[in-house]
Amino acid sequence: MKRIASATVIAMMLASLGACSGMSRQGKNTAIGAGVGAAGGAVLTGGSALGTLGGAAVGGVIGHEASK
Repeated sequence: MKRIASATVIAMMLASLGACSGMSRQGKNTAIGAGVGAAGGAVLTGGSALGTLGGAAVGGVIGHEASK
């Protein structure tokens, strides 16, 4: 069940990236970082919601800072 939830979260993140067409480069990198971080956090914590949110936050910050 946790694999299905993780796969669903990843699929939703990837599908939502299509909405990034009007965003700045920094905004796109922030969104991509948050998506990758959420997926990584979910995998590393076994699907924990807190791990997913923490990963998204850290990934978003890294994506934002990397594009400066």
